Amino acid sequence: MMVVPLTTVLVLAIDTATPAVTAGVVQLDADAAPRTLAQRVTIDAKAHGELLIPHLREALAEAGRTMADVDAIVCGSGPGPFTGLRVGMVTAAALGQALGRPVYPVPTVDAIAVEARSGHRLLVATDARRREVYWAAYDADGGRVEGPHVDKPADLAEKLPSLDVASAAGQGAEMYADVLDLPIALAPFPSPHGLVAVAAAALLAGAEPDPMTPLYLRRPDAVVPTGRKRVTQP
Repeated sequence: MMVVPLTTVLVLAIDTATPAVTAGVVQLDADAAPRTLAQRVTIDAKAHGELLIPHLREALAEAGRTMADVDAIVCGSGPGPFTGLRVGMVTAAALGQALGRPVYPVPTVDAIAVEARSGHRLLVATDARRREVYWAAYDADGGRVEGPHVDKPADLAEKLPSLDVASAAGQGAEMYADVLDLPIALAPFPSPHGLVAVAAAALLAGAEPDPMTPLYLRRPDAVVPTGRKRVTQP
């Protein structure tokens, strides 16, 4: 089946891979950069499940659109902590199925890199908890050349000479600025604009989305017990 390139796409953008609960409505035109019509962002690592759907509804209302107007959904795929990341990806997948719209997963770190891009090599680091960071490195054109990985900040700092980055972005970079010792770009969290920019070529081409695979990079903190604990009688 021949795929007809699109000239305008109305996109619902979602990300819950960081403490930011991010939702937005973005118009993507073939001859222009993505334009954010409305967005809602709340920094609360414990409120992804509570706030995401209200944020989506509020953003759509402000943009003067409805769910039926949406052509596609873009969702940050991490890396991120298990619980928060899962909220956004499950919500995006459910909306895509209900609306009959394609859902495009994009790495959250790539969306942050778009916002921080300044023509030089860049490190993006987000908070992975457990005193660790998720990170990826980008070339001067914004292409990802390393990662995403998860490391302790001190271990990442030892890798910086070989990465040859000039600055860093992301909440993790801000939290451990004293360890990484890099100039900080003001892009701590992904934006709807950045998320859609990463997927722009695929969206306009009407391409088949990649599988909805979350980038956890490690096992969740909570684990299912493998068996009953033996109790010794006194």
